[in-house]
Amino acid sequence: MAGTQGLDLEELILRGKLTISELDDAVLRCTGCTQPGSCENWLAAMAAAPENDAPPPAYCRNTSLFAELAGG
Repeated sequence: MAGTQGLDLEELILRGKLTISELDDAVLRCTGCTQPGSCENWLAAMAAAPENDAPPPAYCRNTSLFAELAGG
């Protein structure tokens, strides 16, 4: 999901913009998703149309983190 938002989490960690703990929390939020099938379909649609810059789906539990990272 982060990749569809133009975010390279490894690079953000190396630059000190994201901590390992924050990444761990994001992974836990993702694995606790209540709509993994919908997420998989959304990710497939984004992969098929890479020029699409749609925000994450409303149900994504990491939307605020991605917005924060993209903004700064």
